[in-house]
Amino acid sequence: MSKEAVFTMKLEPELRAEFMAEANSAHRPASQVLRELMREFVQKQRESRKYDQFLLSKVEAGRMSMRSDIGRSNEEVEAEFCTRRTNAVQCESHHLDARGTERPCRYMGLHLD
Repeated sequence: MSKEAVFTMKLEPELRAEFMAEANSAHRPASQVLRELMREFVQKQRESRKYDQFLLSKVEAGRMSMRSDIGRSNEEVEAEFCTRRTNAVQCESHHLDARGTERPCRYMGLHLD
């Protein structure tokens, strides 16, 4: 990537001095450290926007589901997962089959050891 743009910013003298000292202690030019920080910031912002879009699509799918009466109430979901948790805990405490042979516990696709 060519380095043709010039970037000027104002900052506190103390912050500049601390930044320059840390870059120097890392044996790296301040410009290299700053480019790395900028790239990380850009990547973080892109990932954040991507996640926000994903989350928005999930929320909208849920809203459409509720509007079309396909969805379930919070109480129904809580009851189902309460049952799953109870069965998983019971299953976890019974690792032996009828013959007394140890076996992996499988409940709703869970493997409990």
